[in-house]
Amino acid sequence: MKKILYIFLVLIVTSSCTKLEDMNEDTKRPTVVPSETLFTNAQRNLADQLASINVNTNVFKLFAQYVTETTYTDEANYNIINRNIPQNAFRNLYRDVLMDLQESVKVLDTEPAPVLDVDKKMLANKKAIIDLHRIYTYNRLVDMFGNIPYTEALDIDNVIPVYDDAVAIYKSLFADLDKAIATLTAGAGAGSFGVADIIYNGDDAKWLMFANGLKLKMAIHIADAPNGIDVNTAITEASAGVFASNDDNALFNYLGASPNTNPLYIDLVASGRHDFVATNTMVDLMLSMDDTVRLDLYYTKVKDTIASEAFIGGIYGASNSYPAYSHINGSLKDPAFPCVLMDYTEIQFYLAEAADKGLGGVSGAAAYYDAAVTSSFEYWGSDAATASAYLANNAYSDINSIGVQAWIAYYNRGFFGWTTWRRIDTPTFNDPPENYNGPGIFPNRYTYPVNEQTLNGANRAAAASAIGGDFQATKLFWDIN
Repeated sequence: MKKILYIFLVLIVTSSCTKLEDMNEDTKRPTVVPSETLFTNAQRNLADQLASINVNTNVFKLFAQYVTETTYTDEANYNIINRNIPQNAFRNLYRDVLMDLQESVKVLDTEPAPVLDVDKKMLANKKAIIDLHRIYTYNRLVDMFGNIPYTEALDIDNVIPVYDDAVAIYKSLFADLDKAIATLTAGAGAGSFGVADIIYNGDDAKWLMFANGLKLKMAIHIADAPNGIDVNTAITEASAGVFASNDDNALFNYLGASPNTNPLYIDLVASGRHDFVATNTMVDLMLSMDDTVRLDLYYTKVKDTIASEAFIGGIYGASNSYPAYSHINGSLKDPAFPCVLMDYTEIQFYLAEAADKGLGGVSGAAAYYDAAVTSSFEYWGSDAATASAYLANNAYSDINSIGVQAWIAYYNRGFFGWTTWRRIDTPTFNDPPENYNGPGIFPNRYTYPVNEQTLNGANRAAAASAIGGDFQATKLFWDIN
């Protein structure tokens, strides 16, 4: 009887231990995450950072003077310290985008090596597409801050990475971009991430066009200060393989239900806040150019008199009454409104700029300019005929006309509008009444995150010295005008 009882107790204990071990496995926090999941998450985090209008994470729609604030006006006056805005952007892009991309590659490298040639090409395509996201993100960081951690970044064993020279990073990104383009060309038709790729659904041909567009963009950005980079060759090589229409646009398509909605919906609708109105900078310029069609697609009208409505922009940087001025159009508040990473309009403006400057053998600036403006009208819901009538009175004349039209077209892409203004110095921005940097001094970059002064002080100080001071007014190496 004792033997039977002993055996019974052993079975109970053994069974209980097994169940306890199973209970210790958190199925919602797996120790191994699939490469596809990491890749999708990186795409989502990147899109969220681009799309957001939350003043804690992304103030570029303010910097570009597309919108201004109502009650709280610190950010419109370029105060980015109170909310640690640079720190939030720095953390989001390094931790939530670049680290996930790096881990995605590591997971791919742990999987069994493919045997079939088509599977080898698919694996190579996956790594190349991951690299395109990495290049895109680092390019954004450089154009945001200047010198940044690069060669020693993303190493958990090194919490004080050095800051690399911005020009050196650009050179490295160009080299990596050429490798990705060669890989995708060789692996044409082999596919990649499939449905895990929210942007192109694994279409490697689309990613190849994106890669060429990114190469063109980077070349144009540094064209005035190439610093030894062969901009002409880069433009020549890239221009033959870029987007052919708006059908090729790189869009991150959000869903209509929480938690997968566009951040704009969260910031403008779900929050219940009324923080932003149209600017007099944007509204007054577009009215002067009779650009009322796109104005109607960008903003709402308000009561001008009891009998009529009009587009009215608030004074940039001032405390504005929400009911008194035009608001962001309702179409942008759709929870499924897509985030643009790159589009045909943008590419056509780059080609127009290349032709205007005589770069890369590109010619016909007026034709590219017309195509860019027309595609902007079409993207926002108008048509080619309306664009043609508009262009009859707003034709291409020089680089300034390209800059103005690109800035107008990049509405809702604040970083691109601000960067275009930084590069071409047009249109004329309104000087805010309480300018944080001083009267007439506009921001040309984000200052380095505050916590870098404490956690990585020596390297941050060296970077600040190298770029001419850690100030918002400090110009990046490509901004020589």
